[in-house]
Amino acid sequence: MDKIIRIGTRESQLAVWQAETVKGLLESNGYKAELVFIKSEGDTDLKTPLYEIGVQGIFTRQLDIAMLNDDIDIAVHSMKDVPTMMAKGIVQAAVLPRASYKDILVPKPGTNIEGTPGPFIIATSSIRRKAQWLNRFPDDTLVNLRGNVNTRLRKVEDNDWNGAIFAAAGLERIGLRPDNAIELDWMLPAPAQGAILVVCRDNNEYCLEACAHFHDSDTALCTSIERDFLRALMGGCSTPISALAKVENGQVHFTGNILSPDGTKKIEVSRRVAIEESGNLGAMAGEEILEDGGREILASMTK
Repeated sequence: MDKIIRIGTRESQLAVWQAETVKGLLESNGYKAELVFIKSEGDTDLKTPLYEIGVQGIFTRQLDIAMLNDDIDIAVHSMKDVPTMMAKGIVQAAVLPRASYKDILVPKPGTNIEGTPGPFIIATSSIRRKAQWLNRFPDDTLVNLRGNVNTRLRKVEDNDWNGAIFAAAGLERIGLRPDNAIELDWMLPAPAQGAILVVCRDNNEYCLEACAHFHDSDTALCTSIERDFLRALMGGCSTPISALAKVENGQVHFTGNILSPDGTKKIEVSRRVAIEESGNLGAMAGEEILEDGGREILASMTK
């Protein structure tokens, strides 16, 4: 195994942590690997809200190009950032076991949100998080927050916000989860949140074989269902769509929803089916949402 697998990654601390994790997994199975750093559009424009950039693939596009140009062999992504339709010639090589799928609120240091009446000022760049927060706390104000996790944590300290919403897995993976963080158990995550995806070219048998050693089938199944749900609703990061599938006692329990951006409208679906019958669960749940009023919400967002 003298071939060195070139791992493409963004330069953020979290992206590097994910790539280093995959590098370690490859090396533990006897493969050689090295990191190749590539900037993405999402790393260079830190001011424009993601939903105004045309966010589909914003964190993956440059890595896709590098892979198709044979500058890298595999790429490592937060799976929630990957479009449901990947670039032609690029396929899933492995899905790592899922970490926490939850969102957390990080209060401004010295702020006791749980013991203080609102309204509050809460920061997030995610339209999904904004919609769910406003659905629960309609009197609060939501402001935009961009940057890598380190930058966003600093902004919480430097601004007059009461707190900001983060993905738990992102902070936990690099040891930055604050002690005062509050888990938002009521907030449904983005499809595939907490999962790490490794991709490669569809004709790269060497990398496909190498990555198969650490592929997690349960996480792959659940994230596939969630992304099928997202695809059925034709949604991306600019649409308030959430989904979570979990394997429990031989069954898949799925919950998904769509909200209007202002949080005033919400449609939710919940299903439980046997694993062997879950192949089209995400698509069926998406169709149910559309029939129950999801089409109207989506139509209102395009006017």
